[in-house]
Amino acid sequence: MFKDNGSGIGRDCGHAYAAAGAMGVVFADINLTNAQLASEQSKAFATHPSYRTTALAVDVSSEKSVDSMVEKAVEAFGRIDYAVSSAGIGVQHPAEVADTDISEFEAFFNVNVKGSLLFVKAVSRVMKKQEPRSCLGRTGTRDLGRGSIINIASCNSFVPTLGIVQYTSAKHALMGITKNAALDNAPYGIRVNAVCPSWVETPMMDRAFDATPGLREKFSKAVPMGRIALQEEVSDVVIFLSGAGASYITGVGWIIDGGTTLQMHA
Repeated sequence: MFKDNGSGIGRDCGHAYAAAGAMGVVFADINLTNAQLASEQSKAFATHPSYRTTALAVDVSSEKSVDSMVEKAVEAFGRIDYAVSSAGIGVQHPAEVADTDISEFEAFFNVNVKGSLLFVKAVSRVMKKQEPRSCLGRTGTRDLGRGSIINIASCNSFVPTLGIVQYTSAKHALMGITKNAALDNAPYGIRVNAVCPSWVETPMMDRAFDATPGLREKFSKAVPMGRIALQEEVSDVVIFLSGAGASYITGVGWIIDGGTTLQMHA
């Protein structure tokens, strides 16, 4: 199940699950048309012979809307094994902290933070009632638990960037939600993790590049590997954190940044 994934990283995660053999994927976005398009596109990547997909509309700032989305997903597929939250808005008014746009700050917490918490809350409630699953490993049976929740966070969950306190604060809060949810859900066999990319090739970044000549080159030079990430370089980590190989990993923020934050430690 993927929330707010009509485009960008969320959509690619959905497509990655289809390619990895998921039997069904639910795409949800505030724009139903975007979710429907992503859902339809996923069929081209699907490898499961009985693959099914559906699209739902959701307003992540509304608990009623989020709960309804999750209920419909369970009605359609019976259970939720993997859930990815990629809801988020981009910075429109960058400024130093003395000139922070408080209305934008509040919007970030309403969507990026509250929206993610509502999703994690609703999915956790469902997963707690599910039967745990297991698989056969090299040395015997491996417990896979009742489900895996993954939040799309950011390198800004750990380090700041000049002029975007609204974004940095929201991403730090998302990491806090991830860690606390991991701790609360551990006794139930529910893992909660986050992926924390830096700059990624997404429609949101394309708009920023188009609006600011030279920005792509500036960002690329800031990354030791010399380029920004592909979407699938993020979704591949999401797939790993969902699978048997990560069955003992919970509460982490997996940095995906081509070495960028290595330069920020004293």
